[in-house]
Amino acid sequence: MDISKEVNFIWNIADKLRGAYTSDKYKDVIIPMVILRRFECALADTKNKVLEKYNSDKNCPAKVLESFSGYKFYNTSKFDLKELRNDQNNIKANLKNYIDGFSDNIKEIFENLEFQKQIDKMSKENCLFSIIKAFSELDLDPKIVPNHTMGYIFEELIRKFSENAEAGDHYTGRDIIALMVDILLFGVDIQGDNKVISVLDQACGTGGMLSIANEKLKEQNNKAQIYLYGQEINGESYAICKADILIKGQNEKNILKTDTLKNNEFPNEKFDFIIENPPFGTSWGGEKAKDGVEDAVKLAYESKSRFLAGLPAKSDAQLLFLQSALEKVKDNGKIAIIQNGSPLFSGDTTSGESQIRRYLLENDYIDSIIALPTELFYNTGIATYIWILRKSKPNERKGKLALIDASSFYIKLRKSMGNKRNELNEQNIAQITQIYKDFKENEYCKIYNNSEFIYKEYTIMTPLQKSYTITDESLESLKSAFYNDTKITELENKDELNQKEQKELSKQKEAKELASAIISKLNDHKDGKKYLNKDEFISFLKQILDIKDTKTLDKIAKIFSRDDDEAQIQRDKKGEIIYDKDGRDSEIININASIDEYMKSEVLPHLPLAKAFDEGKIGAEIPFTRYFYKYQNPKSTDEIKLEFKNLEKEAIELESGIFDE
Repeated sequence: MDISKEVNFIWNIADKLRGAYTSDKYKDVIIPMVILRRFECALADTKNKVLEKYNSDKNCPAKVLESFSGYKFYNTSKFDLKELRNDQNNIKANLKNYIDGFSDNIKEIFENLEFQKQIDKMSKENCLFSIIKAFSELDLDPKIVPNHTMGYIFEELIRKFSENAEAGDHYTGRDIIALMVDILLFGVDIQGDNKVISVLDQACGTGGMLSIANEKLKEQNNKAQIYLYGQEINGESYAICKADILIKGQNEKNILKTDTLKNNEFPNEKFDFIIENPPFGTSWGGEKAKDGVEDAVKLAYESKSRFLAGLPAKSDAQLLFLQSALEKVKDNGKIAIIQNGSPLFSGDTTSGESQIRRYLLENDYIDSIIALPTELFYNTGIATYIWILRKSKPNERKGKLALIDASSFYIKLRKSMGNKRNELNEQNIAQITQIYKDFKENEYCKIYNNSEFIYKEYTIMTPLQKSYTITDESLESLKSAFYNDTKITELENKDELNQKEQKELSKQKEAKELASAIISKLNDHKDGKKYLNKDEFISFLKQILDIKDTKTLDKIAKIFSRDDDEAQIQRDKKGEIIYDKDGRDSEIININASIDEYMKSEVLPHLPLAKAFDEGKIGAEIPFTRYFYKYQNPKSTDEIKLEFKNLEKEAIELESGIFDE
């Protein structure tokens, strides 16, 4: 769709702000003015009827005025942008009067855009009239610029203004959304006259996902009743989304300015489709979290109202958005949510992330995970994935998860747009969607049972085998094991000590005296003798040191110990083998695999005395890239030599060029 004429016209208007605004602030004026002009053009045909009705009855109910305007909004001011031009001296006051004449739902949009501040600033900088004049000449009549075209215009303007946004707060291009919607709609019955379909986006931004979902649903069933719902925390994005929803004739009360993590909105609603791209790396807890979010999340988890699978690390809320979506989707609905790589594998076995993945797999909620090309977003080039989730899968997909590697399906843009260097064209979208529909293994699709990604962690330990030898090094270590010389000096240099500090100093000095006495007695026994039996070494210590306390003797013995395969295996009083906890390791194996077989093939050939201990740790990870890894032969020695020679030749040529000059 060619929208270059409209976008270029608007972009040229922005030049009139030069000097009064820096370029990164142009959007503070341009976006509200585009919205204002769009509303004005939409109401133009019915404006006089509304004014006549309002002037005849100032107490006329809003519903009546809406019926006259033809929209769920109206304006009762005598002004429009062209009329404002006729009184340049009072243009600021008249513009504010014009905006104040809108219905409350529209005024709230301009409040969230903080447009009153911009009116004051433009007036002060003497550019208000030129901006009003320019926008009054822009034709955004819905009959000329239909809603879907206006959506493209908004998308392009917002893209231009979003290129410098933070990477986590990414703007989602139409190509990505189109793919998500096509996949969402497959396998779901949306046909039938007056079919009611609800769509939710919990991080809706400016409404791009809702808008495109609405378009595609209408294409497949133009008789369907489609209800769009959105939640957005950013006031500016929320205002833009709400404006778009109003123009579409949707219920703007379904678009809420709210923190999805903090507030459980639409608690009694269940949705056919949930589509969203929540921010990456947003903290839900700790110092970086917004006020009240951590308490709200924990309360929701504890009360089992949301986040049933558990809580992830406080530094990243992606898996909270995903769980919230699961709580709100219908049993026969579908979810498409974009995540970065972290939710696939972050966290150890017992971590919140691992247990959330386990919950999703054991409940058979993950339908597919699709790896997208990198450099697909305008303000981040990282790897991203579309998770497709559903509570009720068709029989052929039950208990299974499809991994789809779509990272090679893209075309290069002729000109980069921020970090976006790649794009999905219609053919790419069709190819990826078809791979998803086919549900067959091939080069780009791997299908596994859910249990493939669930594992059990075992602790591996070898018997405790220590030898004991008195050395200068171990004697030196004995000091720090008994007392803190720095602490003693610090306390002794203080002018005055409180009771607790006096007690601590006495304790440290006593320990130092004991350590000095032990070192003095053992210093004469540095004969290099190695004891292979702990009991023998303890007996030796008792004889030399005249210490009977078992804990102190064990403490001393540990300082002189070293791992030694020649030493005797240590046992407890019952004769049971004591295993070396300090040298323990862990192994993870598939939940269905035999630990005995694994030990026999992978561990015992290297550690014949090792034993596996089951501590009941079960986790899950989805190491996506491992399943699509392709081995590449290393370069030959001749190739590497040739590369070095070429680099050396280039270096000589560069050096020659520098000094010749």
